[in-house]
Amino acid sequence: MKVVEKSARTIEEAIEACLVELGIKKDQAIIEIVEEPGKKVLGLFGNRLAKVRVSYEDDPGIIACKFLENLTSAMSVKADFDIEKNEGHVVVNITGTDLGILIGRRGDTLEALQFLTNLAVAKKLADRSRIVIDVEGYRKRREETLISLAKRLADRVKKSGNRVVLEPMSPQERRIIHTALQNEWNVSTFSEGEEPNRRVVISLKRSNNVS
Repeated sequence: MKVVEKSARTIEEAIEACLVELGIKKDQAIIEIVEEPGKKVLGLFGNRLAKVRVSYEDDPGIIACKFLENLTSAMSVKADFDIEKNEGHVVVNITGTDLGILIGRRGDTLEALQFLTNLAVAKKLADRSRIVIDVEGYRKRREETLISLAKRLADRVKKSGNRVVLEPMSPQERRIIHTALQNEWNVSTFSEGEEPNRRVVISLKRSNNVS
């Protein structure tokens, strides 16, 4: 937990000074009024300043959103952020208009955005929390597309007997292909090549080397 104390002429000014130093919004803060503004003893020495104590729990989702807010603002992209906490990771959903720039070709920009966000969170928190970034439900749509593609190509392999090599994919997308076909009794999937050009291969089952 981070705690900041500030004094100012008014309570609101003191609170604002604390929020600025912590880099958070008011609804994220725990605010305690330490001292009300007013006259000092016998009114001889001017007005007494207001004093407040503001604290907040370090939250990976909040840190991720703050980083993304600054980044999208620098890109002149208007976006809203919603945090969803799942077991083992935090999902930040980005919504807005004209957000294609945040996705990029086949999600390349989105993967880079996720990588940078995880670095930003890890820099501030000792407890490493995995952050997943999604834009307008892109990951779900992409997953459905990849599953459909995997099934279609598996059928082609069964009919022709020839293996099929897919385009280079991220580890997460390769995992989707492997999982989609793991119960196909006569089809095998494995990965070959080096990052970032590692590809999934679908072939008739001879071995099962999933990576």
